[in-house]
Amino acid sequence: MMAAQSDPLRTQAIALLGPTSSGKSRAAMRLAEELPLEIVSVDSAQVYRGMDVGTAKPSAAERARVAHHLIDLLDPAQSYCAARFVQDARAAIAQIRARGRLPLLVGGTMLYAKALSEGLAELPPADPEVRERLAWQAARSGWPALHDRLRAIDPHTAERLSPGDRQRIQRALEVFELTGEPMSSLQQSPAVETTPLWTIAWMPSDRAELHQRIEARFEAMLAAGLVEELQRLRARANLTADLPSMRSVGYRQAWEYLDGATSYAEFRRAAVAASRQFAKRQITWLRSIPAQFVIDPLQPDVQSQLCSAAGQWFARHFAQAK
Repeated sequence: MMAAQSDPLRTQAIALLGPTSSGKSRAAMRLAEELPLEIVSVDSAQVYRGMDVGTAKPSAAERARVAHHLIDLLDPAQSYCAARFVQDARAAIAQIRARGRLPLLVGGTMLYAKALSEGLAELPPADPEVRERLAWQAARSGWPALHDRLRAIDPHTAERLSPGDRQRIQRALEVFELTGEPMSSLQQSPAVETTPLWTIAWMPSDRAELHQRIEARFEAMLAAGLVEELQRLRARANLTADLPSMRSVGYRQAWEYLDGATSYAEFRRAAVAASRQFAKRQITWLRSIPAQFVIDPLQPDVQSQLCSAAGQWFARHFAQAK
C-alpha cells in the first residue's frame, strides 16, 4: 500500500477506482459493514434501467442493505455524459455528507471520476454538420481509420480510446475541427469548479490473474442471462446498436451475435477480449489520476488495507470538520 499527502478537510469524498472484474464493488460492500457509508456509482452503463446482468449492477438486496446512488437513472434509449455525471455526483455527495455519512465513489469510468475531481474543460457544443460529415467518413473508411486520424492530431486522447469507440472518437475529431486544438490540450485548461476526492487506486499487480477474473465474470454473466436480457431490450423499437448504452462492452458483442453476424463462440471470445482491452484502458487512465493510496486487490490482506485507509480518512475528516 502506498500513501500520499492529502488535506482531509478539502476532500469531499473517497473514490475507490479500478479496472473491471477487480472486486471493487464486493470490497465496498464489505467496507460498509465497518463505516457509515453510501455508495455513488462511477459507471457509465449502470445508469441505464434494464441493463442489470451485463453491468454487474448491485442486486436489490445489496441496494437495500447499503444505499447506492446514480444507478437506474435513465432509459437505455437516452444518453448520459460526463457533465451530467458531475452534476449528479455533486448532488449525491452533498446529500450524503449532510446526513453525516461517508460518500464512497466506486467504479471504473475514469473519465467521469477525472471530470468530477478536476473539473470540466470548456469545450464547444456539438455541431450537427461536423458530426454528420465524420459519420459519413466513418461509413466509408471505418472508425479505426478515424482513430488513426485522431492519433495523428491528438495522440493523448487516441491512446485512451479504442478504435471502435465511435462516440468519443467522433467528439474528439469534432472538437479539433471546431477549435483547431486537440481536445487533450483544451482539457488541460483551468476548470471552473472541482470536487476534491481522496482516491484509492485499486491496481491489480498481475495482469494474467485479472484476465482470468474477467473471463470468469463474463461466464457468470452468460449463466445469469446476459443474452436473454439483451433479447428483451432488442424487442423494443426505440433501441439500436449505435446507442451509447448498447455500445457497452458485452452488449455490443451480444448484439452482433443476435444479429447473426457472429457465432456464439466468436461472440464469447470477442466480449472477453473487449473486456480485457477495456481493463487495460482503465488502468492507463488510473495511472494518470493522482491517488492517495494504491492497493493491490490481489493481495490477501486487501480488505484490511481498504478498511484502514478509509477508516483513517473518515475519522480525520469528520472529526476535524465538526
